Amino acid sequence: MSKDQAQTIGWSMNELAARLAADLQDGWFVNLGIGLPTLVADFIPEGREILFHSENGLLGLGPKPAPGEEDMDLVNAGKEPITLKPGGSFFSQAESFAIVRGGHLDASVLGAFQVSQCGDLASWKLPSDPLGRVGGAMDLTVGSKRVFLFMQHCTNKGESKIVEECTYPLTASRCVNRIYTNLAIIDVTDEGLAVQELAPGVTFEYVQANTAAPLTDAVQQVNF
Repeated sequence: MSKDQAQTIGWSMNELAARLAADLQDGWFVNLGIGLPTLVADFIPEGREILFHSENGLLGLGPKPAPGEEDMDLVNAGKEPITLKPGGSFFSQAESFAIVRGGHLDASVLGAFQVSQCGDLASWKLPSDPLGRVGGAMDLTVGSKRVFLFMQHCTNKGESKIVEECTYPLTASRCVNRIYTNLAIIDVTDEGLAVQELAPGVTFEYVQANTAAPLTDAVQQVNF
């Protein structure tokens, strides 16, 4: 299989969202980044309460609204329409970032352009973009207790997003705990990148061939 097939084999993004949602613990406060990470809100296991935070001033986000039921006065930080669960709250952006900077988020789920073998994250600027888009990621990566990445394993050109050293401008250094991709779930450890779980039909050798950093095969349970 060629590298660009890494975009289509393994977990679908909905399947990956459900897999990541299963790792979020009852009672956690969690921020979902713009784009793919927002899918996670649709797959929270029944009976588990996760309080989703949005840096534009919301706590208690629910799943995406049904088609035709969108309220464009109720949007997340990416300007996407959302729902709010009973008991959800609104507050100023200053208070929202006080939640982030005060260390009150149990986890942030973010996307990435690149992530290094030591957990450095590059998520705000591509070389082709003269301005970039910082958003709240620089605060979220430093202020959250855990940082999980939700992303395709490779770019549309088949290039690995997981690298030995980031070549794009960093969002934060050594901040990532776990990487969820369509091919595998990978932990960032003191010894490097450890594959904890493989997507159905995907081999460790295939993941390594599509990863520009060394991996170890270390299936085990990790408590965050």
